[in-house]
Amino acid sequence: MTAPRIRRLPPPLRPLIDKFYRGHRSPMRSQAGDELWVAERGSEIIAALGLRPLADGQWLTGLFVAPNERGQGLATRLVQGGLAVHPEPVWLFCHPDLGPLYRRMGFADCPGLPQTLAERLARYQRSKSLIALRAH
Repeated sequence: MTAPRIRRLPPPLRPLIDKFYRGHRSPMRSQAGDELWVAERGSEIIAALGLRPLADGQWLTGLFVAPNERGQGLATRLVQGGLAVHPEPVWLFCHPDLGPLYRRMGFADCPGLPQTLAERLARYQRSKSLIALRAH
């Protein structure tokens, strides 16, 4: 089996990410303007990461690894790729159970968020349990 290739996906290829999500019955979707990273084996996308630019940094909006590819470090490699080109703060929201995974990737608890993210987190927390983490 060949090692997966990690790369930033050119914007015109964004529909491939949504096809990948749909193929795994994930509710995730990318948005125009997101910076997308993928792990590929041959021509097949096996994991995807989305970053959305904010005035003060980046917001990690999505990370998904195909179920049969999990446990191989792909999520970490994708996050490292994205963080390597973004020295500014990178924030994410996740379920508390995923906190240890993201902390191993270099994220830490985030007591303060930019206003736009703080408002969004407050809205999301009305219906689900989420924490905010930050890298850099």
